[in-house]
Amino acid sequence: MKVVKFGGSSLADGPHFEKIIKIITTDPERKIIVTSAPGKRDKTDCKITDLLIDYAHKTITNQSLTAIQQQIWQRYEEIGSYFSVSTEKMAVLKQILLNLPKKEYLNNNYLLAEFKAHGEILNAHILTLILQQLNLNAHFAGSGELGIEVTANPQDAMIVPETYDNLAKYHLPSGYLVVPGFYGLTKKGQIATFSRGGSDITGAVLARGFHARVYENFTDVDAIYSANPAIVRHPKAISKMTYREMRELSYAGFSVFHDEAILPAIAGNVPINVKNTNHPNLKGTMIVPAKDFHALNVITGVATATHFSALYLHRYLLNKEVGFTLKLLQIFYKYHISYEHMPSGIDDLTVIFDDRQFTAGVREKMCQEIRTQLKPDSLEWIDDYAIIMVVGEGMRNKVGVMAKIIEPLAAQNIGVHMINQGASRISIMLGTKRKDAPAAVRQIYNNFFTQGAKIND
Repeated sequence: MKVVKFGGSSLADGPHFEKIIKIITTDPERKIIVTSAPGKRDKTDCKITDLLIDYAHKTITNQSLTAIQQQIWQRYEEIGSYFSVSTEKMAVLKQILLNLPKKEYLNNNYLLAEFKAHGEILNAHILTLILQQLNLNAHFAGSGELGIEVTANPQDAMIVPETYDNLAKYHLPSGYLVVPGFYGLTKKGQIATFSRGGSDITGAVLARGFHARVYENFTDVDAIYSANPAIVRHPKAISKMTYREMRELSYAGFSVFHDEAILPAIAGNVPINVKNTNHPNLKGTMIVPAKDFHALNVITGVATATHFSALYLHRYLLNKEVGFTLKLLQIFYKYHISYEHMPSGIDDLTVIFDDRQFTAGVREKMCQEIRTQLKPDSLEWIDDYAIIMVVGEGMRNKVGVMAKIIEPLAAQNIGVHMINQGASRISIMLGTKRKDAPAAVRQIYNNFFTQGAKIND
C-alpha cells in the first residue's frame, strides 16, 4: 500500500485534479490520498492558504468578509463545476467556509490556524466528492476521525506519540481514504497547523502509522536536484539519496520536501518517492535509509540559505571561565531565542541564529543584556551571513573533500567565515557573506559534478 500526497500546485484547478485522479487510479497500491490546499494556477494567482490568512485577519479586525469569501469559494466552485459535482453537495462545503467567523476560538492564533487548515479540509472534501462522482469508493477522514494529535502550538504544531497508537486502532475502509494535510487536533480538540508546507508531514505520519510500502510525494518538479536550478543551470537530478542527506539539505533551503516530514519516515523506515504530477512516469527521487545505500558521487548536493545572522563574542581566557556558555544560553532562553550553531575558539565564540525569529527590539535588548551580564571584551552582530551545506554519504571515507570545497572558493576570492563538519561526516557547513553564497554554490557544484569527482570503489 502507498500513501500519496499532492502539493498545492498539483491541486490548483479542475484540469490538475483530472491529472491526479489518473495518477491515483493507475496504481492499485495508491489507497491513502493526502491533499494540500489549492496552489497558484499561474504566476499572478494567489494560493488559497494566503487568501484564508487574509480572511482570518479581516475577521479579527471586523472588516467586511463578503468579497474575500467569494474569492475563496470561487476557486473551489470552479473545481466542483469541472466535474459536475451537484450544487447541493457544494453548498454544504460553502457553508463550512462561511461559518468559520461564527465559531469560538481560544485566541486569534487558533482562529488563524483553523482558517488556514480549511484550505486542505475543503480540498479533501471536494476530492472525495469527485471520486464518488466517478463511481469510485472514497471516504473522507479528518484528523479527529484518524486521531492525529498535536501539541498546543497553533501555528507550529508537532505530532504527539499517541497519534501512532490511534492510527494503529483505525480500521482502514475499502477503497480510497482522502485525508486533508497540514493540521492535527490538540488535546482540547482545537485545530493546530504544522509549519508552512506541513501537508508533507501529514503524509509521512500516515505512511508510518499505516506501514506503507512507499510514501509518494507529488509536486511540480521531476526530481530533487543536486543544486538549486535558480543558482546552477541544469543541475544533476538525484535518483536516490538517504534520509539524513535530505534532512541536511532541507535545512539549507531544499524546499521540495518539508524537512520535518523526514522524521516519521525514518521512524517507520518508509522510503519516500518525490515525483512530478505532470510527468508521473518519471522515477523521481527516492529517499531511503542509509543501510545498503551506495554513493555514486562524493557529494549528493550543495545548498545555501541566507536567513541567518551571527553574534560574535571575544573575551580573553574565555576557555578558563566556567559557566560562561551557560549564562549565555540562559539569556537566549529568556528571550525565547534558539541558536543554530556555536563554533568557538579559546578566546571567542560565534553564535549563529535563524534571523527570522528576531525583531530589531528583541535583538537589541538581548545584546545589551549579554554586554551587562557577561562583559565581553567585544561584541559584534553580523547581519550579512549565509550558510552553505555540502552534503553526501560519499564524503565519509573520502580524503581531501575539504580541499576540493575550499580551493575553488579561494580561487574566486570568496571568503569563508566558518567551517563546521558534523560527527556523521556526511555534511560540511560553511559560513559566507550573503552576496557570495550563490557563486560559492556554483564553484562547489562545478568542482564535484562538472569535473566528475567520483568515489574510488
